[in-house]
Amino acid sequence: MSTLRIFFTFILILAAVCAASAQGTWTVRNSGTTEDLVAVYFTTASRGFIAGDNGFLAATNDGGATWSKYPLNTTESISEIYFRNEKNGYLVAGKLMFKTDDGGNTWKRTMIYRAGDFTKGTPEFTSIRFAGKKRGLIIGSIVNARDEIVDSLLMLTEDEGESWSRIPLPSKAEIFHVDFDGKDRGWIVGDKGLMMVTLDGGRSWSIQKTGVERALFAVDFRDDMNGFAVGGGGSIIRTEDGGASWEKVASPSPETLKRVYFADDKNGFAVGFRGLLIRTYDKGKTWELENSGVKGDFYGLFMAKKYGCAVGERGQVITYSR
Repeated sequence: MSTLRIFFTFILILAAVCAASAQGTWTVRNSGTTEDLVAVYFTTASRGFIAGDNGFLAATNDGGATWSKYPLNTTESISEIYFRNEKNGYLVAGKLMFKTDDGGNTWKRTMIYRAGDFTKGTPEFTSIRFAGKKRGLIIGSIVNARDEIVDSLLMLTEDEGESWSRIPLPSKAEIFHVDFDGKDRGWIVGDKGLMMVTLDGGRSWSIQKTGVERALFAVDFRDDMNGFAVGGGGSIIRTEDGGASWEKVASPSPETLKRVYFADDKNGFAVGFRGLLIRTYDKGKTWELENSGVKGDFYGLFMAKKYGCAVGERGQVITYSR
Protein backbone atom coordinates (compact mmCIF):
# COMPACT_ATOMS: atom_id res chain seq x y z
CA MET A 1 0.00 0.00 0.00
CA SER A 2 1.36 3.37 -0.97
CA THR A 3 2.18 6.03 1.59
CA LEU A 4 -0.51 8.29 0.09
CA ARG A 5 -3.16 5.58 0.37
CA ILE A 6 -2.18 4.87 3.98
CA PHE A 7 -2.45 8.59 4.73
CA PHE A 8 -5.97 8.88 3.28
CA THR A 9 -7.07 5.69 5.04
CA PHE A 10 -5.86 7.17 8.34
CA ILE A 11 -7.76 10.38 7.63
CA LEU A 12 -11.00 8.47 6.94
CA ILE A 13 -10.64 6.45 10.14
CA LEU A 14 -9.94 9.60 12.14
CA ALA A 15 -12.97 11.33 10.62
CA ALA A 16 -15.19 8.37 11.52
CA VAL A 17 -13.94 8.36 15.11
CA CYS A 18 -14.48 12.12 15.41
CA ALA A 19 -18.01 11.82 13.98
CA ALA A 20 -18.91 9.08 16.45
CA SER A 21 -17.49 11.14 19.30
CA ALA A 22 -19.48 14.19 18.19
CA GLN A 23 -22.70 12.16 18.16
CA GLY A 24 -22.21 10.88 21.70
CA THR A 25 -23.48 7.70 23.33
CA TRP A 26 -26.49 6.77 25.47
CA THR A 27 -26.16 4.38 28.43
CA VAL A 28 -28.97 2.60 30.29
CA ARG A 29 -28.78 3.20 34.05
CA ASN A 30 -30.32 1.67 37.19
CA SER A 31 -32.44 4.27 39.01
CA GLY A 32 -33.23 2.05 41.99
CA THR A 33 -37.00 2.41 41.60
CA THR A 34 -39.93 1.05 39.60
CA GLU A 35 -41.92 4.27 39.99
CA ASP A 36 -42.63 6.19 36.80
CA LEU A 37 -40.05 8.98 36.45
CA VAL A 38 -41.32 12.23 34.94
CA ALA A 39 -38.69 14.88 35.67
CA VAL A 40 -34.92 15.24 35.41
CA TYR A 41 -32.48 18.13 35.87
CA PHE A 42 -28.69 18.39 36.09
CA THR A 43 -26.91 21.35 37.67
CA THR A 44 -23.45 20.12 36.59
CA ALA A 45 -22.13 17.20 34.55
CA SER A 46 -21.96 15.11 37.72
CA ARG A 47 -24.79 16.47 39.89
CA GLY A 48 -28.36 15.68 38.85
CA PHE A 49 -31.86 14.81 40.04
CA ILE A 50 -34.68 12.53 38.91
CA ALA A 51 -38.24 12.47 40.23
CA GLY A 52 -41.69 11.09 39.56
CA ASP A 53 -44.70 9.27 40.98
CA ASN A 54 -45.51 9.02 44.68
CA GLY A 55 -42.98 11.69 45.62
CA PHE A 56 -39.94 9.75 44.43
CA LEU A 57 -36.80 11.91 44.31
CA ALA A 58 -33.19 10.80 43.86
CA ALA A 59 -29.86 12.50 43.26
CA THR A 60 -26.59 11.55 41.59
CA ASN A 61 -23.05 12.83 42.08
CA ASP A 62 -21.47 10.72 39.34
CA GLY A 63 -23.34 11.75 36.21
CA GLY A 64 -26.18 9.26 36.65
CA ALA A 65 -24.14 6.08 37.17
CA THR A 66 -25.68 5.71 40.65
CA TRP A 67 -28.67 7.33 42.38
CA SER A 68 -29.54 7.96 46.04
CA LYS A 69 -33.16 8.37 47.11
CA TYR A 70 -34.17 11.49 49.08
CA PRO A 71 -36.98 11.15 51.70
CA LEU A 72 -39.32 13.92 50.53
CA ASN A 73 -42.19 12.58 52.67
CA THR A 74 -45.00 13.19 50.20
CA THR A 75 -47.12 10.97 47.97
CA GLU A 76 -47.70 13.78 45.48
CA SER A 77 -46.24 12.95 42.07
CA ILE A 78 -43.44 15.28 40.94
CA SER A 79 -43.89 16.69 37.43
CA GLU A 80 -40.88 19.01 37.16
CA ILE A 81 -37.47 19.80 38.62
CA TYR A 82 -36.07 23.26 37.92
CA PHE A 83 -32.94 25.03 39.16
CA ARG A 84 -32.24 28.75 38.81
CA ASN A 85 -28.58 28.03 39.56
CA GLU A 86 -26.56 25.30 41.25
CA LYS A 87 -27.99 26.15 44.71
CA ASN A 88 -31.58 27.32 44.23
CA GLY A 89 -34.06 24.77 42.89
CA TYR A 90 -37.75 23.81 42.90
CA LEU A 91 -39.86 20.66 42.70
CA VAL A 92 -43.38 20.93 41.26
CA ALA A 93 -45.47 18.21 42.88
CA GLY A 94 -49.22 18.32 42.22
CA LYS A 95 -50.70 20.90 44.58
CA LEU A 96 -47.35 21.29 46.38
CA MET A 97 -43.99 22.89 45.69
CA PHE A 98 -40.65 22.20 47.37
CA LYS A 99 -37.59 24.45 47.42
CA THR A 100 -33.87 23.97 48.04
CA ASP A 101 -31.25 26.60 48.79
CA ASP A 102 -28.31 24.22 49.20
CA GLY A 103 -28.08 22.46 45.85
CA GLY A 104 -30.63 19.76 46.63
CA ASN A 105 -29.09 18.47 49.85
CA THR A 106 -32.31 19.42 51.66
CA TRP A 107 -35.81 20.30 50.40
CA LYS A 108 -38.56 22.22 52.18
CA ARG A 109 -42.20 22.69 51.27
CA THR A 110 -43.09 26.24 50.27
CA MET A 111 -46.56 27.79 50.10
CA ILE A 112 -48.00 28.97 46.76
CA TYR A 113 -51.61 29.50 47.81
CA ARG A 114 -53.83 29.46 50.88
CA ALA A 115 -56.80 27.21 51.64
CA GLY A 116 -59.89 28.89 50.23
CA ASP A 117 -58.08 30.69 47.40
CA PHE A 118 -59.73 28.39 44.85
CA THR A 119 -63.45 27.57 45.01
CA LYS A 120 -63.91 25.66 41.73
CA GLY A 121 -61.47 22.88 42.57
CA THR A 122 -57.91 22.01 43.57
CA PRO A 123 -54.74 23.32 41.90
CA GLU A 124 -52.52 20.79 40.12
CA PHE A 125 -49.23 22.41 39.16
CA THR A 126 -47.10 21.11 36.28
CA SER A 127 -44.22 23.47 35.43
CA ILE A 128 -42.16 26.39 36.79
CA ARG A 129 -39.71 28.95 35.42
CA PHE A 130 -38.04 32.11 36.69
CA ALA A 131 -37.74 35.15 34.42
CA GLY A 132 -35.09 37.07 36.28
CA LYS A 133 -33.90 37.00 39.87
CA LYS A 134 -37.21 37.78 41.57
CA ARG A 135 -39.97 37.06 39.05
CA GLY A 136 -41.15 33.45 38.71
CA LEU A 137 -44.13 31.65 37.20
CA ILE A 138 -45.77 28.33 37.99
CA ILE A 139 -48.51 26.87 35.81
CA GLY A 140 -51.09 24.11 36.06
CA SER A 141 -54.81 23.47 36.10
CA ILE A 142 -57.81 23.62 38.43
CA VAL A 143 -59.24 20.12 38.91
CA ASN A 144 -62.72 19.49 40.34
CA ALA A 145 -63.89 16.61 42.55
CA ARG A 146 -64.60 14.46 39.46
CA ASP A 147 -60.96 14.90 38.35
CA GLU A 148 -62.01 17.16 35.45
CA ILE A 149 -60.02 20.18 34.25
CA VAL A 150 -62.19 23.25 34.85
CA ASP A 151 -59.65 26.05 34.33
CA SER A 152 -56.03 26.82 33.55
CA LEU A 153 -53.81 28.30 36.24
CA LEU A 154 -50.85 30.67 36.32
CA MET A 155 -49.33 32.03 39.53
CA LEU A 156 -46.73 34.83 39.48
CA THR A 157 -44.19 35.91 42.08
CA GLU A 158 -42.24 39.16 42.09
CA ASP A 159 -40.34 38.48 45.33
CA GLU A 160 -38.45 35.20 44.71
CA GLY A 161 -41.41 33.05 45.74
CA GLU A 162 -42.29 34.69 49.05
CA SER A 163 -45.78 35.49 47.73
CA TRP A 164 -47.76 34.45 44.64
CA SER A 165 -50.72 36.00 42.80
CA ARG A 166 -52.93 34.56 40.10
CA ILE A 167 -52.66 35.91 36.54
CA PRO A 168 -55.58 35.46 34.10
CA LEU A 169 -54.98 33.45 30.93
CA PRO A 170 -56.84 33.65 27.60
CA SER A 171 -57.64 29.91 27.61
CA LYS A 172 -59.15 27.49 30.13
CA ALA A 173 -57.55 24.46 28.44
CA GLU A 174 -55.19 22.13 30.28
CA ILE A 175 -51.61 23.44 30.17
CA PHE A 176 -48.43 21.42 30.59
CA HIS A 177 -45.17 23.31 30.21
CA VAL A 178 -43.71 26.84 30.35
CA ASP A 179 -40.41 28.17 29.02
CA PHE A 180 -38.78 31.61 29.17
CA ASP A 181 -36.05 33.28 27.22
CA GLY A 182 -34.71 36.20 29.22
CA LYS A 183 -36.91 38.35 31.42
CA ASP A 184 -39.80 39.28 29.14
CA ARG A 185 -40.66 36.61 26.56
CA GLY A 186 -42.24 33.33 27.61
CA TRP A 187 -44.40 30.56 26.15
CA ILE A 188 -46.93 28.08 27.55
CA VAL A 189 -48.16 24.97 25.73
CA GLY A 190 -51.26 22.91 26.34
CA ASP A 191 -54.10 20.79 25.06
CA LYS A 192 -55.32 20.86 21.43
CA GLY A 193 -52.26 22.65 20.08
CA LEU A 194 -52.50 25.56 22.53
CA MET A 195 -49.60 28.03 22.51
CA MET A 196 -49.66 31.21 24.63
CA VAL A 197 -47.02 33.94 24.65
CA THR A 198 -46.09 36.78 26.98
CA LEU A 199 -43.96 39.78 26.08
CA ASP A 200 -44.00 41.43 29.52
CA GLY A 201 -42.56 38.82 31.85
CA GLY A 202 -45.77 36.88 32.38
CA ARG A 203 -48.14 39.66 33.40
CA SER A 204 -50.29 39.29 30.26
CA TRP A 205 -50.70 36.52 27.66
CA SER A 206 -52.08 36.02 24.15
CA ILE A 207 -52.69 32.95 21.98
CA GLN A 208 -50.50 32.06 19.01
CA LYS A 209 -51.84 29.88 16.18
CA THR A 210 -49.86 26.65 15.78
CA GLY A 211 -51.92 24.72 13.24
CA VAL A 212 -51.73 21.68 15.55
CA GLU A 213 -54.81 19.90 16.89
CA ARG A 214 -53.09 17.43 19.21
CA ALA A 215 -51.81 18.35 22.67
CA LEU A 216 -48.44 20.09 22.89
CA PHE A 217 -46.56 18.80 25.93
CA ALA A 218 -43.27 20.72 25.84
CA VAL A 219 -41.75 23.92 24.46
CA ASP A 220 -38.12 25.04 24.22
CA PHE A 221 -36.89 28.45 23.03
CA ARG A 222 -33.22 29.08 22.29
CA ASP A 223 -33.68 32.87 22.05
CA ASP A 224 -36.41 35.41 21.35
CA MET A 225 -37.01 34.07 17.84
CA ASN A 226 -36.13 30.36 17.60
CA GLY A 227 -38.37 27.89 19.36
CA PHE A 228 -39.71 24.34 19.21
CA ALA A 229 -42.66 22.39 20.59
CA VAL A 230 -43.62 18.70 20.57
CA GLY A 231 -46.72 16.71 21.37
CA GLY A 232 -49.26 14.06 20.52
CA GLY A 233 -48.93 11.84 17.47
CA GLY A 234 -45.33 12.85 16.86
CA SER A 235 -46.20 16.53 16.50
CA ILE A 236 -43.17 18.80 16.02
CA ILE A 237 -43.38 22.50 15.25
CA ARG A 238 -40.71 25.18 14.99
CA THR A 239 -40.61 28.96 14.67
CA GLU A 240 -37.98 31.49 13.61
CA ASP A 241 -40.04 34.59 14.43
CA GLY A 242 -40.90 34.19 18.10
CA GLY A 243 -44.06 32.22 17.39
CA ALA A 244 -45.74 34.71 15.05
CA SER A 245 -45.81 31.74 12.68
CA TRP A 246 -45.21 28.04 13.34
CA GLU A 247 -44.01 25.45 10.84
CA LYS A 248 -44.90 21.76 11.10
CA VAL A 249 -41.89 19.44 10.89
CA ALA A 250 -41.97 15.76 9.99
CA SER A 251 -41.19 13.29 12.77
CA PRO A 252 -39.52 9.94 12.00
CA SER A 253 -42.13 8.28 14.24
CA PRO A 254 -45.88 8.71 14.88
CA GLU A 255 -45.38 8.10 18.62
CA THR A 256 -46.26 10.91 21.03
CA LEU A 257 -43.36 13.15 22.05
CA LYS A 258 -43.25 14.36 25.66
CA ARG A 259 -40.15 16.55 25.87
CA VAL A 260 -37.85 18.53 23.58
CA TYR A 261 -34.51 20.04 24.61
CA PHE A 262 -31.85 21.82 22.57
CA ALA A 263 -28.27 21.50 23.77
CA ASP A 264 -27.20 24.40 21.51
CA ASP A 265 -28.57 26.33 18.54
CA LYS A 266 -28.30 23.40 16.11
CA ASN A 267 -28.44 20.20 18.14
CA GLY A 268 -31.69 19.15 19.75
CA PHE A 269 -33.27 15.99 21.20
CA ALA A 270 -36.83 14.85 21.84
CA VAL A 271 -38.22 11.81 23.66
CA GLY A 272 -41.58 10.07 23.75
CA PHE A 273 -43.54 6.87 24.04
CA ARG A 274 -42.14 3.35 23.49
CA GLY A 275 -38.55 4.37 24.02
CA LEU A 276 -38.66 6.96 21.26
CA LEU A 277 -35.52 9.12 21.04
CA ILE A 278 -34.94 11.47 18.11
CA ARG A 279 -32.41 14.20 17.39
CA THR A 280 -31.71 17.04 14.98
CA TYR A 281 -28.43 18.53 13.77
CA ASP A 282 -29.92 21.39 11.72
CA LYS A 283 -31.95 23.62 14.07
CA GLY A 284 -34.94 21.30 14.06
CA LYS A 285 -35.54 21.30 10.31
CA THR A 286 -35.10 17.52 10.08
CA TRP A 287 -35.12 14.80 12.74
CA GLU A 288 -33.77 11.25 12.82
CA LEU A 289 -34.15 8.24 15.10
CA GLU A 290 -31.57 7.38 17.75
CA ASN A 291 -31.31 4.07 19.58
CA SER A 292 -32.31 4.66 23.21
CA GLY A 293 -31.67 1.06 24.24
CA VAL A 294 -35.04 0.83 26.04
CA LYS A 295 -38.71 0.22 25.13
CA GLY A 296 -40.61 2.02 27.89
CA ASP A 297 -42.27 5.42 27.55
CA PHE A 298 -40.12 8.49 28.14
CA TYR A 299 -41.56 11.45 30.08
CA GLY A 300 -38.59 13.68 30.97
CA LEU A 301 -35.44 15.01 29.32
CA PHE A 302 -32.47 17.24 30.16
CA MET A 303 -29.67 18.07 27.73
CA ALA A 304 -26.42 20.02 27.82
CA LYS A 305 -23.74 20.15 25.11
CA LYS A 306 -21.74 17.19 26.44
CA TYR A 307 -24.15 15.37 28.74
CA GLY A 308 -27.84 14.63 29.21
CA CYS A 309 -30.43 12.34 30.71
CA ALA A 310 -33.88 10.97 29.85
CA VAL A 311 -36.33 9.31 32.24
CA GLY A 312 -39.56 7.37 31.93
CA GLU A 313 -41.86 4.61 33.06
CA ARG A 314 -40.95 2.07 35.75
CA GLY A 315 -37.74 3.86 36.72
CA GLN A 316 -36.31 4.02 33.22
CA VAL A 317 -33.14 6.17 32.99
CA ILE A 318 -30.58 6.67 30.22
CA THR A 319 -27.66 9.10 30.27
CA TYR A 320 -25.83 10.80 27.41
CA SER A 321 -22.15 11.68 27.11
CA ARG A 322 -19.79 12.83 24.34
